[in-house]
Amino acid sequence: MGIDRDILQTKFRNEYQKATINLIYTNNWITERIKEFIATEDITHQQFNILRILRGSHPQPLSTLQIRERMLDKMSDTSRIVDRLVAKGLVKKAISKDDRRLVDIMITDKGKKLLERLDMREEEMDHIMGNLSKKEAAMLSELLDKIRSK
Repeated sequence: MGIDRDILQTKFRNEYQKATINLIYTNNWITERIKEFIATEDITHQQFNILRILRGSHPQPLSTLQIRERMLDKMSDTSRIVDRLVAKGLVKKAISKDDRRLVDIMITDKGKKLLERLDMREEEMDHIMGNLSKKEAAMLSELLDKIRSK
């Protein structure tokens, strides 16, 4: 097992290139596992991310801009994803009481219940990183933070 075998490439320009390719490959691998996990609830990983953001802010509503700032995937079309969540009854939109130009978005009880069902399977979700000890997971998180601290 290793990135060399996974992508059938044995030569890399240097260890930085190899680590970058490995990080991209691993990100995509983890994303696919998460997609499989949440597909049981008929939502996408971007919808899952928005629901978690809204649950974290509840009962305080958030605007689309505030959601986008907190999203893991900054390239997502937040408004379109929110509209799909509204259609599923997982979030609701209302004109902001503070600024009528803004729309407040809040998670619904149905959205909270969906997340609660997924929360009951959190060990299954954690198993995605199950080959790492807690100490290794913490070290990996620190290294990833260090990469972004440039």
